[in-house]
Amino acid sequence: MLVGQALAAAAPKASRGRMIRIIDATAVPKAGAAAKKRSQLWRIHSAFDLPRERFGHFELTDQQEGERLDRIPVVKGEIRIGDRAYLQPDRMATVLGAGADVLIRAGWKSACWLDAKGHPLDLIAEFRKAAARGLIERPIWIGRKRGAPLALRLVAIKKPAQAAEAARRKARRDAQREGYQISKQALAAADWVILVSSLPPAEFATADVLALYRLRWRIELGFKRLKSLIGLRGPPGTDERSARPYVLAHLLIILLLEPLVDELEDSPRWAEAA
Repeated sequence: MLVGQALAAAAPKASRGRMIRIIDATAVPKAGAAAKKRSQLWRIHSAFDLPRERFGHFELTDQQEGERLDRIPVVKGEIRIGDRAYLQPDRMATVLGAGADVLIRAGWKSACWLDAKGHPLDLIAEFRKAAARGLIERPIWIGRKRGAPLALRLVAIKKPAQAAEAARRKARRDAQREGYQISKQALAAADWVILVSSLPPAEFATADVLALYRLRWRIELGFKRLKSLIGLRGPPGTDERSARPYVLAHLLIILLLEPLVDELEDSPRWAEAA
């Protein structure tokens, strides 16, 4: 269909023929005043597969189960993409060991960054050195709690001036809301999009890596469709014996409907939007 064809064309040439699997989670609230007071929810862990443009896997938990990169089974050869919540070195190692590649967004101090000799690597210093060029492409290692450091590839690109200023404003607001003094290093890091990947440079140029990560927003559209197309909201009852099947039934509906969505959206307007 037109949307799938447009999406396939948007993927870097080197990735064609490989599944692109975007990992993320969304949530719906549990019913009842007590659940609302305790911020209790149902968390839907999801995999969104490209270029099929469909959800390929769901797992339902409550709020006590966090997001894990290796929660969803690996399809050998897939390229697994995740946001900053999934920068989990030991779980990344599990996914790599199962035959996938990873592409994960990172925060500047969310990992133990190392150089080739195992010495700490100062990302802020790397940003300063690359300020004029606006791009960093180099090998990097991430320390792990268990096992040897992960050998990966760092791709960082400086944001356009307007986007960088917006990111700094958000960082200042977050610091003010949470009651801490924001550091100069955090403001400097806000100017950059930081990615780490196992994709080999010989097969995936820097532009390919950046283009692949830009596809991550497709799962956000998938979540909107999940909630609008089938009306998924919090279960009406507080009894988990009925609430869980309520959510699962809605997830089953979207899996059954998605093969028909291409036909519903098969128009030039939707193809241009993709």
